[in-house]
Amino acid sequence: MKYIPSLARIAVAITCLFLSFNALANAFTGKKEVQDFIQQMVKKHRFQKDYLQGLFAEAKLHQSILDAIARPAESKPWYQYRPIFLTRQRVNGGIQFWKENATALARAEQKYGVPQEIIVAIIGVETRYGRHAGRYPVFDALATLGFAYPPRATFFRSELEQFLLMTREEKLPARKMLGSYAGAMGMPQFIASSFRQYAVDFDGDGKRDLWKNPSDAIGSVANYFKRHHWKTGQPITSKVQVYGKRYRKLLSKNLKPEHTLQELLNNGVILPGGLDESLKGRLIELEKPGKPEYWVGWHNFYVITRYNHSALYSMAVYQLSQKIKQGYLRKK
Repeated sequence: MKYIPSLARIAVAITCLFLSFNALANAFTGKKEVQDFIQQMVKKHRFQKDYLQGLFAEAKLHQSILDAIARPAESKPWYQYRPIFLTRQRVNGGIQFWKENATALARAEQKYGVPQEIIVAIIGVETRYGRHAGRYPVFDALATLGFAYPPRATFFRSELEQFLLMTREEKLPARKMLGSYAGAMGMPQFIASSFRQYAVDFDGDGKRDLWKNPSDAIGSVANYFKRHHWKTGQPITSKVQVYGKRYRKLLSKNLKPEHTLQELLNNGVILPGGLDESLKGRLIELEKPGKPEYWVGWHNFYVITRYNHSALYSMAVYQLSQKIKQGYLRKK
């Protein structure tokens, strides 16, 4: 084998490293799908081609994002999922957040009809009241999932389109915006399409700031639920008992409440008293060591699932909201 002097070997290594880095840095610009997306944004929304080429040239493909989306927390059983969110720290943080933002929360409940504790719990579950709003560049996250994650590529390319429109409309720096691995942003973790549709300037300062302005975050969450048909004064969920085997046929991945009270009763679900006969619900089974737990989710429970399409998520929000409310009222 021919001997290569040490300096030459170093030069070869540096060249290989440079080429590898360059290939990674240009993980997007060489893709036909990316170029097609750029052309679409230029034609449909009149973006500057050079601007978009520059964004993709600087973007990085994050393997950690692809790893994270492959193992979401909602894939855990309830007995492992619940302890993530129902912690003393998160409850105390919610009580403090409520105290600090009592005026905005009361105004949001009055305007939109959404209970204050639900608004607080959403922000608590999502970002621990703004403390953990995400560390990934949003553009990178959406580009990674839009062009390197085939199962949901269409959705994330659409969100990338919405993100670019959002940053242009709100005069925000597209490269500097940080969020979750899935591209969610700010205290309430709105994706770009949700921001454009539901974010509000709740304090009237002329900006919709979900990153540093708790008032805007509170108003935006309340508006989101109102727009998804939250019904003021109606129950959210009820813990129930079951007997026999007929209740099994009521269990489904479909969370939409479709069963009348009589249907639930006829199939072995023991309901609490005092429920409005017009209510419809969905039986939910929560996995626990030993014996499962059963709840019925009503319309407002389903509305919470529009924020995150998971019964576990909605149950965590509900149970956290109740603990925060109890603590807040005790200390008021």
